[in-house]
Amino acid sequence: MRKTFLSFAFGCRVNQAEIEAIDRELISAGFRYSHSNPHFYIINTCAVTAKAEREARQLINRIKRKWPQTKIVITGCSATFWSKKNLKPQGVDFIFDNKHKNQLAKILSQQINVNKTIKTNLPALNNKYIGSGRALIKIQDGCHRFCSYCIVPYLRGLPKSKRIDEVVDEINRLDGKIKEVILTAINTEAYGYDNKESFVDLLRAVINKTKVPRISLGSIHPWSIDENFFRFYEKYLLQGRLVNFFHIPLQSGSNKILKLMKRGYSKEEIMTKLNKIKKINPSCLIATDIIVGFPGEEEEDFAKTYEFLQKTPISKFHVFRFSKREQTAAYFMTRKLTEPSPKKKEARAKSLICLSKKKYLNFLNRLIDQTFPALILEKEEENFHLGILDNQVPIYVKANKSLIGTIRQVRIKELKNDRLFGKIL
Repeated sequence: MRKTFLSFAFGCRVNQAEIEAIDRELISAGFRYSHSNPHFYIINTCAVTAKAEREARQLINRIKRKWPQTKIVITGCSATFWSKKNLKPQGVDFIFDNKHKNQLAKILSQQINVNKTIKTNLPALNNKYIGSGRALIKIQDGCHRFCSYCIVPYLRGLPKSKRIDEVVDEINRLDGKIKEVILTAINTEAYGYDNKESFVDLLRAVINKTKVPRISLGSIHPWSIDENFFRFYEKYLLQGRLVNFFHIPLQSGSNKILKLMKRGYSKEEIMTKLNKIKKINPSCLIATDIIVGFPGEEEEDFAKTYEFLQKTPISKFHVFRFSKREQTAAYFMTRKLTEPSPKKKEARAKSLICLSKKKYLNFLNRLIDQTFPALILEKEEENFHLGILDNQVPIYVKANKSLIGTIRQVRIKELKNDRLFGKIL
């Protein structure tokens, strides 16, 4: 009988890309993906916030209560953090830190004597992700910037880039049903830090040497958006393969807080870049990440962030409350700078979430009565399929299984309960 497994990833899209790669390796090694009492449950953890760590522990406890015999395997940033402190959460059977994550499938196979050789050049697999028509491709890991609040460089190490030819080859080996690749990195600006290749050269190669219809960036660091990038973007945008979406993590709109965070740019520099993106591509959706409650953030600083977000062409933001992480510079800042109270953090977060919703709904309303290409996904809700427009906005269309995994022209008809509905043309 084939051994079974289930998996879950917390945190960023890099974590999701890694868990997909682990899944593919396990399936290639003879395992079967199963939602019913699996032999192994693999969790790719996140350590960016204390909340992410807490949620991982809660999931471990739920799994053990539901399936006492299931072996729990953890990897990722929290697993690395716990391993460094010689901690092993109750209920965990195996821990793989980030350095040994790529050995996970091989070691699990040896543990249960799966008589099948791990393949190093994996073919496309008919697994759970193919039905979505999208694939996450990890292009880079690690970071050298050491932003004051961020624990990731301590847990993932210095930048490590996948070579351009490797990325191109990985995309070309994907199942033909894949219509969109999402290039993911811990820090796009650090791509090529270790091998002297460049992020723009990578994007150019993916466009010129692959045939996948859509190319998306999971997140692009502000430092990556330079004049070289703008020249590339203007040249290739009209080909229609680059999605009309940017996720640019900015973290604050206060120059004082940006300096404390060691982000290396000012809000004025960012505003110039955002306006240039919108000038080149007026229809694109821009999203960002914002941290509230950073040590030293006073009401005036928060007001500057709020005003900045009001004025920018950013239409959507993910809001995080500052979470003090051991080893980081910000952890020690709290000894000298006042950290806003949990109540203030909550109020500031709610205020920005409200602003984000208002701006995002305004963006969605402007799409009504327009036509866009949409990738129709497998997910179905109440006789509607979920699709993804070329600006990464979700759209619901009448269910039709023959549409799954295809890109179709969709006319946006209405915005209902904060969701767009459209008609296939």
